[in-house]
Amino acid sequence: MRFEKSTRRYERWLARHLDIIEADLRLKHRQMAEGVFPFLRATYYRWAAIWPEVCSHLMSAPVVLAVGDLHVENFGTWRDSDGRLVWGVNDFDEAYDLPYTNDLVRLATSAQLASDHLSLTGEDACAAILEGYGAAIAKGGEPFVLEEKHAWLRKAAVSDLRDPVKFWGKLDGLKPVDGGVPKEVRKALRRALPEPDLAFEIYHRIAGLGSLGRPRYLAVADWCGGKVAREAKVLAPSACSFVAGGDRGERIRYGEITQRAVRVPDPFLFMCGDWIVRRLAPACARIELEELAKKRDEGRLLHAMGFETANIHLGTRRAGKAIRRDLAKRKPDWLLQAASSMSKAVRADWREWRAR
Repeated sequence: MRFEKSTRRYERWLARHLDIIEADLRLKHRQMAEGVFPFLRATYYRWAAIWPEVCSHLMSAPVVLAVGDLHVENFGTWRDSDGRLVWGVNDFDEAYDLPYTNDLVRLATSAQLASDHLSLTGEDACAAILEGYGAAIAKGGEPFVLEEKHAWLRKAAVSDLRDPVKFWGKLDGLKPVDGGVPKEVRKALRRALPEPDLAFEIYHRIAGLGSLGRPRYLAVADWCGGKVAREAKVLAPSACSFVAGGDRGERIRYGEITQRAVRVPDPFLFMCGDWIVRRLAPACARIELEELAKKRDEGRLLHAMGFETANIHLGTRRAGKAIRRDLAKRKPDWLLQAASSMSKAVRADWREWRAR
């Protein structure tokens, strides 16, 4: 099926699960044409459809509760209940039961397609990802708490572009939502704020790429001399459910995957029906590659991303032993070959989209 037809079918399917914001969806379509890496981020539904064909030889790998839409910009930081800075996967909108190879191939493919921000060769990127992943599987995983350990990662993540003045300045131009906020969402946002009777404004937030077009609300309040913010984003079943012909009964796995993973939980992250609610702050947000410190060890960063991917997969019972056996059987260049094949397929779809 051609890409444009696949996109129309997916968007019709998504509209059966939630209210689409057409202006945001048009923005998403424009951003998809701007570069192949944004295109990859915005089109997980297409990946879910073509990766079993392009990488059919990887479909027999052990199945885990996977991230699905994993890529090099799906990592961020948050504060745990003790105030410590934690780094890890930031978004689980597309969580689904998949061969563990899906997440690794998508992460490696994204590293190849993000050449404007990463200078590593595809071979070096794949080697770093696999080394990190294998190390975590062997160890049984370990969360990334950026305190006495991982000083290099803390330095890379806390850059000038995540400065609080700049962060809150981006919100100054938002216009409050006059009405139309679902009652349960308003209630959940109020519950997430530090005081139950705190006055707040709700704004429509435009962010991300894969989720552009979905309702997303941001509550901002002044509290004890500074601003605080909480976001609510509506979820839908994974695009893998769309590919498999799933209906409204398909489960949303966001809460499940965060609870099962080797992970330090974010105390401000919770589900409210089909909505995910979280705190937003300079240290509690997804990190784009351009926000990372200019001086960074990219090999070490991708090693950490591979390690963190295993932290997620180890949440599946008995996954570690099965994955170790499977990895031992694979040729050294299996990830590079698979990522190169998927990069080629993604580029072909992107060229088709740009030529419309």
